[in-house]
Amino acid sequence: MLTTEITQEWMDKFYHKIEENKDYLSELDTPIGDGDHGNNMMRGMEGVKQGLAKLQKPDLKTILKNIAMSLISKVGGASGPLYGTAFLEMAKKCGETQDINVLINAALDGIKKRGGATEGDKTMVDVWSPVAQTNEITQKVIDDAIASTKDMLARKGRASYLGERSIGHLDPGAVSSGYLFTALLETEASL
Repeated sequence: MLTTEITQEWMDKFYHKIEENKDYLSELDTPIGDGDHGNNMMRGMEGVKQGLAKLQKPDLKTILKNIAMSLISKVGGASGPLYGTAFLEMAKKCGETQDINVLINAALDGIKKRGGATEGDKTMVDVWSPVAQTNEITQKVIDDAIASTKDMLARKGRASYLGERSIGHLDPGAVSSGYLFTALLETEASL
């Protein structure tokens, strides 16, 4: 169950994961993208942190919308709109349920619709989808999903312009999505 407290702790942990790994994310993005995914995600997470700090006793929908708007406005490239859409879809759905699996599925549907990507396209969908389909999110599910992108041929995004040369590289959006879900696991374990 996703609550305001869990969501705020989750975003705090995600912020630290991006902060610790922003250079690595940009390195991953260099051969198949613009080389700026780590810096873009850091700018987005700084926006999220500042946005959440300004809220006075918010409800879950307000928090999720705030996260979405911060990511959309601060993260460059496709990642901002995709991550933003994910949290916006969670915000829309949280009035009906706070079940994290249902919310992640709603987010995944939004990502697919916004980006036009599906499983196997070498995008963040390749991490969101296995996480959404499992009954219990584990680090193994996350790690296997990230690793699966290495041997894929990119069919969406800037990496798709490289054709065969995109094979052999992890997708940066999949890796940052992995950090998002690892942060969620760590949050749940600490409660």
